Amino acid sequence: MERELVVYNSLNGKKEPFIPILQDHVGMYVCGPTVYSNVHLGNCRTFISFDLIFRYLQHLGYKVRYVRNITDAGHLENDADEGEDRIAKKARLESIEPMEVVQRYTVDFRETMAKFNALPPSIEPTATGHIVEQIELIKQIIEQGYAYEVNGSVYFDVLRFNEDIPYGKLSGRNIEELIHNSRALDGQSDKKNPQDFALWKKAEPQHIMRWPSPWSDGFPGWHLECTAMSTKYLGKQFDIHGGGMDLKFPHHECEIAQAESVYKKSPVNYWLHANMLTLNGKKMAKSTGNNILPNEMFKGENNIFEKPFSPMVARFFMLQAHYRSIVDLSETALVASEKGFFRLVDGLQKIDQLVASDTTTDFDLEVWKKKCYSAMNDDFNSPVLIAHLFDAVKFINALDNGLLSVSVKDLNELSRLMKAFFFDVLGLLTPETIQKKSETSQLEGTLELLMELRAKARLNKDFESSDLIRDSLEKLKIQINDTAAGTTFKIN
Repeated sequence: MERELVVYNSLNGKKEPFIPILQDHVGMYVCGPTVYSNVHLGNCRTFISFDLIFRYLQHLGYKVRYVRNITDAGHLENDADEGEDRIAKKARLESIEPMEVVQRYTVDFRETMAKFNALPPSIEPTATGHIVEQIELIKQIIEQGYAYEVNGSVYFDVLRFNEDIPYGKLSGRNIEELIHNSRALDGQSDKKNPQDFALWKKAEPQHIMRWPSPWSDGFPGWHLECTAMSTKYLGKQFDIHGGGMDLKFPHHECEIAQAESVYKKSPVNYWLHANMLTLNGKKMAKSTGNNILPNEMFKGENNIFEKPFSPMVARFFMLQAHYRSIVDLSETALVASEKGFFRLVDGLQKIDQLVASDTTTDFDLEVWKKKCYSAMNDDFNSPVLIAHLFDAVKFINALDNGLLSVSVKDLNELSRLMKAFFFDVLGLLTPETIQKKSETSQLEGTLELLMELRAKARLNKDFESSDLIRDSLEKLKIQINDTAAGTTFKIN
């Protein structure tokens, strides 16, 4: 039952049974952020959706290698042929180095996703860390006859590729439509055809981010990095490729073409796409002011909502919609989600206080369990799962009020399943759990500081202070271990 998973495959436009290439193992690649600004809520929704998928696959017992990249190379706006790349533009505006921009917003992204309790990926490669792999991939595409070099730039020849392998299978576009809808080249582009896309761009003199290559000092095309990194860490063919719906064309379509041109087979078995998040019925956009950053929502520092909403309420709100559906963020919707979230938390907290009886009345645990797994097995249908969890809360409240009874066996199983779905699958945290995590983090920070002070004392041969720190911590049942590799601590 648990492993009867069906997923919606964007490649075929229908639901299909999920069968991994290697039994019990899943390879999953998700397009990560371009780190030139604070991560916005729409991006967060995509990554929370794939965090749910990652969590559920693990819950089913799969060993998952989850790869999510960081785009830290300088790509041009909208993958255009001319203009300024986003990271360099930000660096110029703030008078800092491009890699300072990258570092700042990579940290912001990771911290924000941690607030949403998203699990870190198994591997988080960067585009700049894989320039060599991207250059080698370009060489292979050229050798296959599907790319050409002009004035130091290299372009993928879409029409030549389409002669051998159909282009547009993911987005449902055919080459004739693309040609018809493309503007004619005005003689200013090096491309043979408007549909061609850059694999390598020669850097203009003012372009900051550049690397040497056989063709020029330049930088890789946007689509190239994902093909290079996904195939490096997951193989020439892997199970799942995910990302936002807006990446389906051209980004993911170009990824398929790049991989097929070299490896002669479809690189991914299941393409999964998360839908967008709107704000008050309109598309989120900085230009119109219809935009809010995660931290602005958490702190209440915005002029859109009247009150702050916690990361867990925001996560719960997003999970109440299916990942493939558009969901609208509004004050009314968030307030309703907040009430629902705390109703679920309240029910969860009551479980451990319930007194079991000999029999269970008016609740078939096995049927309920099957409904929960059926929901998640139906393309990760979290809103239906949440509805079933609320059904369980009604039963828990009836037990708490002495209106119904539950057997010891059923109570233990209900407690296990509720906690598994709430914490492990949905990735939610109770306020008490959040507080404990915060206190643990503070404790670890304090201990690390004491370790540093003790290390300095030992270095200065101040063994009296060193021993005092160790003995004081041991009295608090914190064991200090000095090894050749350094000092560690263990809380007993």
